[in-house]
Amino acid sequence: MAQVFPRRANTVARGSLIGGIGLILVLAAAYWVYIRTPLFTGVGSPPPQPVPFSHQIHAGELGIDCRYCHTTVETEAFAGMPDTKTCMNCHTIVRAQDPLLAPVRNSFSTGQAIQWTTVNDLPDYVYFDHSIHINKGIGCSSCHGQVDQEPLMSKGASLQMGFCINCHMHPEQNVRPRDQVFNMNWKPPANQIQMGTQLVQEYHIQTKLSCSVCHR
Repeated sequence: MAQVFPRRANTVARGSLIGGIGLILVLAAAYWVYIRTPLFTGVGSPPPQPVPFSHQIHAGELGIDCRYCHTTVETEAFAGMPDTKTCMNCHTIVRAQDPLLAPVRNSFSTGQAIQWTTVNDLPDYVYFDHSIHINKGIGCSSCHGQVDQEPLMSKGASLQMGFCINCHMHPEQNVRPRDQVFNMNWKPPANQIQMGTQLVQEYHIQTKLSCSVCHR
């Protein structure tokens, strides 16, 4: 009986199999890298908003404390978004006729809330409590970045699971004195690990790596 396949067929088959597996591995590695890039996570890319609110002006130049607008950040899971009345406390006088603030004035007069675009939008199955982190000495900038330098708000970190787990495993790297939590200009000292280790004990910080802590 004549040979159906040439002798090189086995080599071609092995090469195709190895090449196919290699291609899958390369694509998997490329995807693993891609989902951690700003192009995928959106870090540093401010989404469009109905009003171009500038943290750089309010929190930076004017030095307005985070808690003036985010009133529940120390006591509840949700940091809170300011109602229009909070904005109008100043803007009835400051830039009162600015066309860019027309949506704010309209919201104040009609009682309809402004539909802001969420910047840090966690999946529904992820539970995050601002008050716990704030009261354990985790600063706003640790997750949100230097918002006092941002003309428009953007994500300061990916907030992917790896980001959270790294902090939960090594809280001493990020914990700071409680009186510095809202200080955007605070920088980790040279002895951060030593100081952080002491604060972890003082604030009774636990690693909390159980899945049910965040996934409920």
